[in-house]
Amino acid sequence: MEKNPQSTFKYICPMHPEIGSNFPDDCSICGMSLEVANVSKASYTCPMHPEVEQDVPGDCPKCGMALETKTLLDSEENHEVRILSRKFWWGLILTLPVFFLAMGEMVPGVNVEALISNETSKWLQLLLSTPVVFWVGNIFFKRAWKSIINRSPNMFTLVTIGVMSAYCYSVIASLFPHIFPDELKHHGAIGLYFEAAAVITVLVILGQLLEAKARKGTGEAIKSLLSLAAKTAHRIVDDEEQEVKIDEIQQGDLLRVRPGEKIPVDGQIIEGQSTIDESMISGEPVAVAKKIGDPVIGATVNQTGTFVMQATKIGSETLLSQIVKMVAEAQRSKAPIQSLVDKVSAYFVPFVILCAIISFLIWFILGSLSYAMVNAISVLIIACPCALGLATPMSIMVGIGKGAQSGILIKNAQVIEKAEKITHLLTDKTGTLTAGKPVVTSCVVLEEQHKKEMIILAASLEQSSEHPLARSIVDYAKGLNFELRSVENFQSLTGKGVQGKIGGEDVFLGKEKFIKEIAPINEELKKQADKLRGKAQTVVWIAYKKQTMGIFAIADPIKETTPKAIKKIHRMGLKVIMLTGDNENTAMAVAKELQIDEVQAELTPLDKQKIVSDLKNISDLKNKGAVVMMAGDGINDAPALAEAEIGIAMGTGTDVAIESAGITLVKGDLHGVAKSLTLSKAVMNNIRQNLFFAFAYNVMGIPIAAGIFYPITGWLLNPMIAGAAMSLSSVSVILNSLRLKKLKF
Repeated sequence: MEKNPQSTFKYICPMHPEIGSNFPDDCSICGMSLEVANVSKASYTCPMHPEVEQDVPGDCPKCGMALETKTLLDSEENHEVRILSRKFWWGLILTLPVFFLAMGEMVPGVNVEALISNETSKWLQLLLSTPVVFWVGNIFFKRAWKSIINRSPNMFTLVTIGVMSAYCYSVIASLFPHIFPDELKHHGAIGLYFEAAAVITVLVILGQLLEAKARKGTGEAIKSLLSLAAKTAHRIVDDEEQEVKIDEIQQGDLLRVRPGEKIPVDGQIIEGQSTIDESMISGEPVAVAKKIGDPVIGATVNQTGTFVMQATKIGSETLLSQIVKMVAEAQRSKAPIQSLVDKVSAYFVPFVILCAIISFLIWFILGSLSYAMVNAISVLIIACPCALGLATPMSIMVGIGKGAQSGILIKNAQVIEKAEKITHLLTDKTGTLTAGKPVVTSCVVLEEQHKKEMIILAASLEQSSEHPLARSIVDYAKGLNFELRSVENFQSLTGKGVQGKIGGEDVFLGKEKFIKEIAPINEELKKQADKLRGKAQTVVWIAYKKQTMGIFAIADPIKETTPKAIKKIHRMGLKVIMLTGDNENTAMAVAKELQIDEVQAELTPLDKQKIVSDLKNISDLKNKGAVVMMAGDGINDAPALAEAEIGIAMGTGTDVAIESAGITLVKGDLHGVAKSLTLSKAVMNNIRQNLFFAFAYNVMGIPIAAGIFYPITGWLLNPMIAGAAMSLSSVSVILNSLRLKKLKF
């Protein structure tokens, strides 16, 4: 059904766009809340089959999966979660009494027949299970029908066949009990399967709800990115300044940016100079000096000076918009968990149907139509595993809980499935391998007795600066409990350093080239500085009373836990590659110390994403592409985190990185990578075991249901056999899943 683009309604139903209203209301067909009628701009596609597109929400005609939006709209809400949640809770409320009426007699000390007669119980079960099957489970019928017409049987095909067989058999047994042979009666009554139909429906709905909630979270990264953008800008028109909204800016407009403000759009400085915090793009904490002619990036933060810029890229052309687009496309390209249930179902469904047909034909020829129908339906009923809906969700829930206890936050089931197949770990440097905070590692002074004085002078001067390197010197002095002094005439010189007066004397702090203009450079200090720079450390010079006093060595230290973590990851067979926006010398020095396999430096967010994408698509000698895990903590890592098979964010990183990743390590420790890989393998093995339990008892019951042993033993399907098989399989799945709680890393 296509939406009418000319609709004049303010609110429309996303599922039934012909239903609308000028006021907030619920759809008269499905009960969903009406949405603001701007969803005509949306496009929906299947993550598994991207060639499937339509302009309204729905299910994929090939695999039955819920379609996802290709565009991000401010008014978009995830109604799928709300609908599934409503169905699950109503289904649970209606199913519990049905389950009690049917299975209560199996509980020691409970006599259901004393509370309610079999006749009344039969009609209550029919009444309560009917809405569960036809309202709660209607989405299964739609998806099963699509799977049939597209010749791709999946879990929904199997569930629908089993549920409808159990329900229809029970309805017939309730209305026409006399048509069934006496061999199938228990205490003179035909066994009913209303509880099986209802329980299977509710359990599978629970699994769908968990997956829908996971999909809902994927848009949070994009929302976090959009929140970074400036909301307004100061536009200069005829020498007058106007405050305008970002979407009013045109290419070529002149914009004034003051200290502390976000740069509104991408552009070029035409007047003034400043230092700009571009860590959201580069991932590095050191501010970048900018002068006339230099490019500036929207959403980065101006720090020290006021400048005028000319807008060169606006709207979707800005770098931030491109990052948003990259994250959205990468997340949408991730296929959902390729359920083992669907793989098994593709073979099991035809097998069950074939068994039912063979059973019907044999009994019709050798017996009667009554026996033929009963045994064929019995095969379909017992073949539907009641524990099927529990097999995957139960393992996932226990596994995710175990991970959370160990500081590993896992976003969804697909992460667990893919993590066991990882071949390459790509990692950012700053904040991931290193602490992400510059610290003074050493200070070299020409005269040792002046060391304390040098530290106090430098820290006193730098306390007026917001530069990350300045803060590291201040923190260093405070750590030594040195008392700082007041500064007069403080000046920050873009791209050079800082200067001011302390006690009436001039103090200069900054780059070697800047200090060289003030005082002669000592050759011994210069050698020391060159040696420190070779170790990936930044050198800051200080001059006092027109004499060079010494130098500070500042570095971003490697986390204490990183070396052991890298060794452990290597032992697990993964190749480790560093991707960083930092300069190549610094990156190589860190990589050499950690014995990292490969280094890619001076990268943009787009570069990182492209490397991940290329690595996934390049085939090795076995003609199999790499399975990539990316670890990072910054906004600049978000596209690569989303592009990778598994994104791992440091819990100490940005919200955008965390939302883009599939796994978050609370402690920001790479040891969590090894733990997450161990956990994923354990969970996937547990799921496979659960699927065995979900199918095994039922498969063993198929020959009995088909009557294969009747000529020898006189056995036909007894209701207790099916009930025991369903109960035993569910108990086995639950107990097996709980074993994950005892997993040791």
